[in-house]
Parts: sequence; structure tokens; C-alpha cells
Amino acid sequence: SAPAAAPAPSPAPAGAASTVEGQAVCAPLPGLIVSVPVQVGQQVREGDVVAVLEAMKMENDITSPYAGTVKQVLVSKGASVAMNDPLVVIG
Repeated sequence: SAPAAAPAPSPAPAGAASTVEGQAVCAPLPGLIVSVPVQVGQQVREGDVVAVLEAMKMENDITSPYAGTVKQVLVSKGASVAMNDPLVVIG
């Protein structure tokens, strides 16, 4: 097993919101969230659908560009999102 690394000092100022390690999957266009078929802790593979976004009367599957574990789900069914809004965080 790998030796545990000593904790590095955080560059964030005291009182900053804790950051979650991972990469956000963002909305490619503005629209309405129709469903979020993943939950925190779920394993996803590259290409798995993490949200369904309705835009211009069409449902668009939003897929994860990375494999990993869902760390945060930032939207829920019925939410309106803008282009580039983060939807889920994969770590």
C-alpha cells in the first residue's frame, strides 16, 4: 500500500466553503432538468447519463466525460439551469 501523504496546507482562506475533490459535469445549454438518474456515492463510467436536460422541446442526455464516483448532485428534477451550470461532481 502507498504511504499516507502528509496533509498539505490548504491555500483556501479560513472560513472558505470546503471544496470537494472532483470534476463538475456542466450543462452544455440552458434548460430544465427532467431527471437525475445518479446519486451521491454511485459509480459512473465515462458516457453514463448523469442528468436529462430538456431544451427547445427536446430531451438531451447529459453524459459524464469521466469515470468515477458521484461526489455531489447539484441539481434536482424541475430545476432550471443556465449554460455551464455544474450539474454533478464526479471524483
